[in-house]
Amino acid sequence: MKTLSICLSWAALFCAGTAQAAMNDYAVVLVHGLQPDQLKSRPNAEQVTLEGAEYWQDFWLAHADARIDWPSHERIAGKISTDYVWPALKSLSEQGTCQPGCVFVTHSTGDLVTRYIIENQANWLSQAGLAPLNIVATFDFAGAGGGSELADVAVNVAEGGGVWNTTLRYAVSLWLGELPDSHNTGTLNDLRVANARQLAALPDSRVPRLRFAGDSSDYLGVTSGFLPGHDDGVVASHSSCGASTVGDFNSCSVSVGYNGKLARQSRGVSQFMPYHYPVLMGEDYSHNALIGNRHQGEVTTVTDQVNLGDGKSVRINSTDEWYWLNGYYYRYVDGSDSQTMSEIARQFL
Repeated sequence: MKTLSICLSWAALFCAGTAQAAMNDYAVVLVHGLQPDQLKSRPNAEQVTLEGAEYWQDFWLAHADARIDWPSHERIAGKISTDYVWPALKSLSEQGTCQPGCVFVTHSTGDLVTRYIIENQANWLSQAGLAPLNIVATFDFAGAGGGSELADVAVNVAEGGGVWNTTLRYAVSLWLGELPDSHNTGTLNDLRVANARQLAALPDSRVPRLRFAGDSSDYLGVTSGFLPGHDDGVVASHSSCGASTVGDFNSCSVSVGYNGKLARQSRGVSQFMPYHYPVLMGEDYSHNALIGNRHQGEVTTVTDQVNLGDGKSVRINSTDEWYWLNGYYYRYVDGSDSQTMSEIARQFL
């Protein structure tokens, strides 16, 4: 067995059972993902807040200082930004929440919403005479910043374009709960691959985007047929890993697989969007399981160190284990035999 001596150069834990930030004084801000039921229910602001809290209740809700809740039936550059994001940013600035530094924890489409925030928050707040937020990093779980091919399919179905077979319609209904129509596509339009990759694609702010990706599915592989390469049931690896281009990638790395196998990945991602850094991968974690509280198997690490926006760095404990049956080494993050991916990520704060 070969052991890598990788340590945390900075580490802190949240106060158990409270909504306070880590001992390192970084504040944690949650930005949730698409909530499909909202496409039809079109909730008011109060309901958006309630459902925003429910979204994170399995794990992260108890470990955060603030949330930015938004409605899925609206568009990111439209009412989501003006009616929901802006008031939240204004409050964070006025309260000084991010003065010691903020880490935004995002899931799915929250990755895309946060990229739009990173692009615009300093300008918006400065124009209002307020201090911009000090965002030192984001933790993007199952990030949809590169869009999802399922959104392209869903919008096409909603608009009635072409002839769609039963399998395709079934895949969309599994993901969204029901088939959308032309009046309730909302953020699905932002999630279309081409649209997502054009939205605030090159933000001036150099905020490190730390990626956490899975390779399993809650839909028995039905949705995977419409997603290129490996996927988590909702987004393909090109999106969750933060690849600079769309492709049928099988890993966030060219040297380690989702299962931890240390071997050349011929279809691993080698080029990334600006400041995007894959950190953890889990073969058995699906799209929603990444932010849940159920252990879904061991996870591997793509890199041994990532620098944050304030100059501090994150390092990870991992061990390389030799598997004698095939003669390969497999890399697993220490503690991932019992801790969830979110629990491991929280230790980086």
